[in-house]
Amino acid sequence: MPRALITGIAGQDGSYLAEWLLARDYEVHGIVRESSCLKRLQSFKARLVLHCADLNDSATVRRILTETAPDEVYHLGGQSHVGLSFEQAEATCESIAIGTLRLLEMIRALPQPPRFFNASSSEVFGRPETSPQDEQTPFRPATPYGCAKAFATQMVVIERHTFGLFACNGILYNHESPRRGDNFVTQKICRAAAAIKQGRQQELSLGNLSSQRDWGDAREYVQAMWLMLQQATPADYVLATGKLHSVQAVVETAFAAVGLNWRDYVKMDPRFMRPEDPARLVGNPAKAEKILGWRPIASFTRLITEMTLSALETAPA
Repeated sequence: MPRALITGIAGQDGSYLAEWLLARDYEVHGIVRESSCLKRLQSFKARLVLHCADLNDSATVRRILTETAPDEVYHLGGQSHVGLSFEQAEATCESIAIGTLRLLEMIRALPQPPRFFNASSSEVFGRPETSPQDEQTPFRPATPYGCAKAFATQMVVIERHTFGLFACNGILYNHESPRRGDNFVTQKICRAAAAIKQGRQQELSLGNLSSQRDWGDAREYVQAMWLMLQQATPADYVLATGKLHSVQAVVETAFAAVGLNWRDYVKMDPRFMRPEDPARLVGNPAKAEKILGWRPIASFTRLITEMTLSALETAPA
């Protein structure tokens, strides 16, 4: 039975990845903080082995790695909100950049280093000169989050080339699902549409409606994470749909799903404008399609509609 260890297992990606691995008869271990909400794991938590630790606690994480001796490590943990990184720049860099470096060094010191996946981000490209972006596009981060991810991504490459680790970066573009956190704009919009439909909310305040992103389905992206670690040779891959949609398109789709005219409820609020909003971030997943046999299938409209209807069903009584 193969054994996997997931950091950030309680998050959107971690929960879907855990399910994917369990379905393939893995023994799945996960690292959670003492304050972590385990709601996403409830339906299969009994099949997991969870370890309580902060990723900044090197001694505890090292002990977990030694005791579990995983075949594969999926590093999904760390501060995950781009907007918040402007307010917490130092903590973001400590969590993402230094946290990834620490983990790589611990893995390298193990008698049998496991295969390692690092969740990178399209934010490493920041304000790219060319679109779409692929694995050869230069990094130009425009946010503290993107800068921290760029450092972590480069360290994975360095450890792979210098020490021979089987270490991969998945450069992930935005990916959503009904399990997306409330502080992300897609979920904020979908839940607001459901709440307004049910009379629990009166309006929705947003920032830049013209901002565009390459949005995919998180459930498909975790499959690619697993595929990367099944290859003969480690490499980095862009995971994206190759299609851009605006925040306004999310709004239109979500409100249409509940039969409302979004213009009656959505208000612009300058407080939600980012100091730097990366532009033209759209990925080219050709390498993942060719080598991994992976390609995104879910449509944008279907995904946002599903998230909105899910918000209706799970709304508080």
